[in-house]
Amino acid sequence: MSKILVIGSSNTDMVIKTDKLPAQGETILGGTFLMNPGGKGANQAVAAARLGGKVTFISKTGNDLFGKQTSGLLKKEGIETRYIVKDSEVPSGVALIVVDANGENSIVVAPGSNSNLMPQDIPGDLFTTGKFEILLLQLEIPVMTVEYAALTAAENGIKVILNPAPAQKLHDYLLRHTWLLTPDESEAEVLTGIKVHDEATAEAAATIFQNKGVKNVIITMGAAGAFLKSAEFNEIVPGNKVQAIDSTAAGDVFNGALAVALAEGKDLRDAVHFANKAASISVTRFGAQASAPFRNEVL
Repeated sequence: MSKILVIGSSNTDMVIKTDKLPAQGETILGGTFLMNPGGKGANQAVAAARLGGKVTFISKTGNDLFGKQTSGLLKKEGIETRYIVKDSEVPSGVALIVVDANGENSIVVAPGSNSNLMPQDIPGDLFTTGKFEILLLQLEIPVMTVEYAALTAAENGIKVILNPAPAQKLHDYLLRHTWLLTPDESEAEVLTGIKVHDEATAEAAATIFQNKGVKNVIITMGAAGAFLKSAEFNEIVPGNKVQAIDSTAAGDVFNGALAVALAEGKDLRDAVHFANKAASISVTRFGAQASAPFRNEVL
């Protein structure tokens, strides 16, 4: 079993399916409403667990119905939840999501208790026991907490995967402790200033990350696949063509799958193939965690 620590956000997603995304100031009549567990951290933890990873998840939820429901659902997925912290003052995070007929989405997040996940909420001895091979991080929690976790993990020989979403400027010392950075095209543009739209621009952006100290870079490029740059590889790993209906958690499924494959000893190219397959299945389904495939489906 792979040993993966995921530190990040957990939200409750409130989703409305519509024919088209509303323009500014426009009210439209939508269709189906669903309430699903979400949050980038929790999504990635569930994806990794369903794909065979032995996952421990650290997050902060409100002491409310949403928080209690989140912990219960994660336990059912086989995820270790003992380190999830309850916040008695701030409510759990929620996300309002609109999904159009083509599977494109628009999302607004009220982070709630996710914004209160602090370094002191993370037991330091988790990083020193040799229990974990991979630490998977995102940016829906305070960046100081991300930095603390990444630096402590890297110093203890744990490979740090940072999914820089939602995109924000990052300190170079965080990037120097990042074993693998996994932005999508828009996040790569925010972080490097390069508009990524093909292999050449993806390579240029990845080179900037490596010059800042990141060891390996994967830039996800939707249906085109993912651009991989490392000491061994410098190429686009093709995606799988499918009919997408909801792209909400495709990136999270990709990152969860990537963590599992790498923790099992696959090389980066094979890990990206595995992650591309998992993500391509997820976009054919509605919802965030609900769309994450199980291992037998990917294989």
